[in-house]
Amino acid sequence: MLFEAAGIADILQHANSLSPAQTPCYQVTIATSQSYHVVHGQSGLKLLADASLNELDPGRPYDTVIITGKGNHEAERTEIADWLRLAAPHVRRVASVCGGALILAQAGLLNERQATTHWRLLDRMQNEYPLVRVERGPIYVQDGPVWTSAGVSSGFDLTLAMVEADYGFTLARDIAQELVMYLRRPGGQAQFSRYLPEQAKNPGPIRDLQQWVMANLSKDLSVENLAGRVAMSPRNFTRVFTRETGTTPAKYVEMVRLNAAREQLEQTRISIERIATETGLGSGINLRRVFERHLQLTPSEYRERFHSLNTASADFGIN
Repeated sequence: MLFEAAGIADILQHANSLSPAQTPCYQVTIATSQSYHVVHGQSGLKLLADASLNELDPGRPYDTVIITGKGNHEAERTEIADWLRLAAPHVRRVASVCGGALILAQAGLLNERQATTHWRLLDRMQNEYPLVRVERGPIYVQDGPVWTSAGVSSGFDLTLAMVEADYGFTLARDIAQELVMYLRRPGGQAQFSRYLPEQAKNPGPIRDLQQWVMANLSKDLSVENLAGRVAMSPRNFTRVFTRETGTTPAKYVEMVRLNAAREQLEQTRISIERIATETGLGSGINLRRVFERHLQLTPSEYRERFHSLNTASADFGIN
């Protein structure tokens, strides 16, 4: 996505134009792993880069290197990771946007460090690079000289944070106001990831039970009751369910209920209490606790940010 690189470059250019200093804060070079200087965006637009990666000396003392995207294929990822591995000892700061964290991990720069990436790639990063301490909530993470950010536009939040670290709050605030951005997003800087419930690996009782759960969220979905539906002891059921789906029954139920509540908040205007009842979360207070634990927002705040402009009218609730 071209607006990752273009947006970051614009933010840094605004730092130059708004800074009272006589010399520019940043000099930006956009490089591509392609042999030619044209970057083809997913949108069909093209970006003219300043250089190809093979033209850049990895031994040069760069201040900051930012990797955007995870590359199109393994050979490209390996080329970038190899270059980055050579450059890292000479660089003050390394950062990534979205899937770029996978390249940082491949280069070994995230070993024993906290890091994040787009929510769709979190499990992949954890599985392929077990030495990375994967953070699933924040939209960006700094661990020493290494910065990683979540999906796409979170790279802008990361860039503003780096400007603030380099030149102070006032310049970062002025850039945010100039570009009509949040300096720090509300909601605890959380990724609003969708939990994608894993379907059981094999057809059978567990997969059938998952379908039943999604259609019966308001019922008692305790481990004991679920185990009874598939004629297993609770202990054996928990073991089999976790093996088949990669998550525990309790977590599966809570996250499916949370997703259902999110859809209700996005697509309807029915009350918080009624949503809590229909999704099996019991009360508005419990629904709020689940939202704050997973999304760092209240249900009302979530609705305000993500509801459809054409939500159906119904009864309204408080918070």
